[in-house]
Amino acid sequence: MSLHADARAVLEAWEAPDDEQSRLRALYLQHLDAQPDGLLRTCHPDHVTASTLVISHDHTRAVLTLHDIVRLWLQTGGHCEADDLTLADAALREAREETGIDDLVLDPVPVLLSRHEVPCGPVRPSHHLDVQFVAVAPEGAEPVRSTESLDLAWFPLDDPPEPTDQSVRDLIAAASSRLRGTPSP
Repeated sequence: MSLHADARAVLEAWEAPDDEQSRLRALYLQHLDAQPDGLLRTCHPDHVTASTLVISHDHTRAVLTLHDIVRLWLQTGGHCEADDLTLADAALREAREETGIDDLVLDPVPVLLSRHEVPCGPVRPSHHLDVQFVAVAPEGAEPVRSTESLDLAWFPLDDPPEPTDQSVRDLIAAASSRLRGTPSP
């Protein structure tokens, strides 16, 4: 199965938690129907991306990265690559690259979708059609900042740093809800 086919299948099977998320899912599927390269950064003005909120083993903290371009604390994530087999693979690859934590356990079912404007490519406005996942880090995991960020740190789930945005707070809430009652690895 191609990355494009996987993304389509994941989005078709995903149960949106509300009407706005359902609207975004329909928008993402329309985008993929119209764009055979809709997951690659070369697709303009919009393309599908994959991100991951990395949560501590005890589900109390999240790793956030201070993005070097937008200057906000965000979850890990970014562009899909041609050799990614699935959206989940892309999300996990990005999380590993950006945190330095190799033994992450990724939930393969997306948590949320987020469409946001980005300074990406030659056409403006352009948007990331982000598919957001959650992963749990092993006990004792210490993130290591990559060259892609200005800073990287653990933060309490109930006290994210500033500056951040509502999409990150929404993702933290949705990921916390997803993990509630899930035992630590």
